[in-house]
Amino acid sequence: MANKERQGSRFNILIILGLLLVAAALCLTAYNFISAQRAGDAAEATVGELMEQIGPVAQTPVDMEAIQYSVEAEMDMPQTELDGRYYLGVLSIPALNLELPVQSTWSYPNLRVSPCRYAGSAYTKDLVIAAHNYPRHFGNLKTLPEGTLATFTDLNGNVFQYKLLGTEILDPYAIDYMLSEDYDMTLFTCTIGGQTRVTLRFQMTDGGE
Repeated sequence: MANKERQGSRFNILIILGLLLVAAALCLTAYNFISAQRAGDAAEATVGELMEQIGPVAQTPVDMEAIQYSVEAEMDMPQTELDGRYYLGVLSIPALNLELPVQSTWSYPNLRVSPCRYAGSAYTKDLVIAAHNYPRHFGNLKTLPEGTLATFTDLNGNVFQYKLLGTEILDPYAIDYMLSEDYDMTLFTCTIGGQTRVTLRFQMTDGGE
């Protein structure tokens, strides 16, 4: 009888632990969903404010030679401050119906709001942008086919147009390869669980070179 009671007690404990794990998983899922929604809403609102500051933009990709910036002097892209964060411009991927503000400096708190510059510059043709895999940030990048077009618009209204060369899945520690100067723009995000990085490589199109 005592053995049956102990077995019953263990069984009840296992049931309770199982229910707690399910509850924890549901709470985490709900938290991630709410975080993603908030991030998407914040990005949408910020894009509107940035585009108001930028004003009318060119209808065709910018000619790099026409930009009055000195690459030799490594002049950085202009920035603007909104709600305590600094932004460089707007990334647009029409195939995903995405328009996203890009912050000038990456950090984990910043990534919860919008994509961030990880390294480089549009002016020196080595721009690297990171974002979370939220559905309204970079969550659907992996679905884009080769040849997809994207643009980056800086705060002076210069529009840089890019064409997708291909997608790579990289180890999270492959930093040097991530920052390869062979590509004019790189976008990357974590896969679920953070074990790898979905990495998209772009080249400026004719008219943006």
